[in-house]
Amino acid sequence: MKSRTPLIALVTAGSMMLAGSVLAQDQTMPTPPPPPQPVQSMPATPPPPPPPGQDMSARPTPPVPTQVMPATQPTPPPPPGGTQAQTASAGQQVTINSSVPPVNPGPAPSFEQLANGKSYISENDASAYPLLANDWAYVDKGHAGRVTKKQYEAWLNHNQ
Repeated sequence: MKSRTPLIALVTAGSMMLAGSVLAQDQTMPTPPPPPQPVQSMPATPPPPPPPGQDMSARPTPPVPTQVMPATQPTPPPPPGGTQAQTASAGQQVTINSSVPPVNPGPAPSFEQLANGKSYISENDASAYPLLANDWAYVDKGHAGRVTKKQYEAWLNHNQ
């Protein structure tokens, strides 16, 4: 029986550590308090006009009407083809718009220009035309490391 005592102690300590880490990860973060509601103050009614013969400079000036802007403003739409993310921190909202600029590579070069006198286009040759380099794995059907004239023309017809 004495030989099992260290084993039981080890298993108990391990299970307590595991339970503690599970409980620590299971707790949820407290929710932040809601933002204060915007308050709109109504403009004060103007004071009555002074009686005739009274000095105009002695009259108190009426308070300037104020209006508090709402805390939230409409979020602009994301750019075409882009994404949008929003975060809130310390009562302020941040909107991040992200998009990829459109690529205008121009007209596709001929097979002969890219092949440099060979009967195929290598991956290094394809880097001269970014769209072909980007689609290299798709165009190189046999994964031979080269694209034939037939494969290149089929790819051009598919992309036009």
